[in-house]
Amino acid sequence: MTDRPVTLSVQDKSLDQVKACIHKQVVASLDLSAAAGMEQAELRRECLGRVQALLAEQRRPIPAADRVRLIQEVMDDIFGLGPLEELLRDPTISDILVNGPHQVYVEREGRLSAVSARFRDNDHLLQIIHHIASRVGRRIDESSPMLDARLQDGSRVNAIIPPLALDGPALSIRRFGTCPLGTEALVRKGTLAPEMARFLEAAVLCRLNIIISGGTGTGKTTLLNALSQWIPKSQRVVTIEDAAELRLLREHVVRLETRPPNIEGRGEVSQRDLLRNTLRMRPDRIVIGEARGAEALDMLQAMNTGHEGSMTTVHANSARDALGRVEIMVSMAGLNFPVQAIRQQISSAIDILVHLSRMTGGQRRVTSISELSGMEGSTICMSELFKFSQTGIDSNGNADGYFEACGVRPRVMADLEAEDVAFPPDFFHNRKLNANPGSQNAANP
Repeated sequence: MTDRPVTLSVQDKSLDQVKACIHKQVVASLDLSAAAGMEQAELRRECLGRVQALLAEQRRPIPAADRVRLIQEVMDDIFGLGPLEELLRDPTISDILVNGPHQVYVEREGRLSAVSARFRDNDHLLQIIHHIASRVGRRIDESSPMLDARLQDGSRVNAIIPPLALDGPALSIRRFGTCPLGTEALVRKGTLAPEMARFLEAAVLCRLNIIISGGTGTGKTTLLNALSQWIPKSQRVVTIEDAAELRLLREHVVRLETRPPNIEGRGEVSQRDLLRNTLRMRPDRIVIGEARGAEALDMLQAMNTGHEGSMTTVHANSARDALGRVEIMVSMAGLNFPVQAIRQQISSAIDILVHLSRMTGGQRRVTSISELSGMEGSTICMSELFKFSQTGIDSNGNADGYFEACGVRPRVMADLEAEDVAFPPDFFHNRKLNANPGSQNAANP
């Protein structure tokens, strides 16, 4: 860092203006070539010393509490996400939504609420967005005004800036827990019943192909991460994602991420490109973070040609809608397959379809586990094995109900028994299931 003299005359400036001035002075005084060679901890110490020196030069008294807060906010601006850093340190927050510089909302336990965090202006918010983009080697500007990226902790970030965003830059952060949840934790939270978790464990162990569907924020990625804990350690897993957010509960994983086009419009690598390359990497299982387009065709072909046990997620409002979406995505490959051939491919490739919903009150639940059992004419046959039945709303405003087995013995039982997986005779009988006693809405006895 250079030691150029710095002075501030801020007697009549607000603390926000003081913070902005100090930030600019610190950044201007950095010797970028020297800073690039410093360890992160050493660079932080140097910047902290410079911030404290600048504050000491103030000609107006700053209360001790404001001084501590000011130092923290300047350091957050330089090394983090500014006003959002305090929110990111709160483990109870699952989503952070920024609608312009002066409006920030967070989600806790499925409910949105406004918070006091603010940015100085549009430029301050843009500075933070550019900082996020630079960390992952991407860009956002007027020629490319949308950004999909991730933070160092795996949280997913989406940003959109003017001219597309009319009221200033908008930023959305979908956070993931520091410790991915296993199926046991999901059972404790009431996301699914123990019997449902046991069946899904058997399906993963026995290499059944699984699709997880649901709307935005229903917990598809969380469940996909949880199911990965049952993949045998001896198997090689390759993941494919647009923005890397999967945190599989295992070690032998190869993680691949798409690449957007560069400023000349070249160099794009799509999920379909990665999937084709993955087939040459000797994967035992392929996990696609979310199927969105023509890669669905290659995914179905992989499931049908020796990569059993593969998994992906799909956005849909119901299990049946999920099949329709897969059908549409396959047609996006542009090969003009007959509808009958596409549906035949879907029915033979996918074994289990798990649907999640976000219930009234914000709780996420597995509302359906279904088995695809072939074709009947031009219709894909789907049998529901387990479901959640909502009976009303409790006194806290949360959906009340119970899980139940639907009385259908799955056709894949022969495959499960061949792998020495057994269930009690009444396991699939039509009955209410006992949710975990600690969950918020346990099933009625």
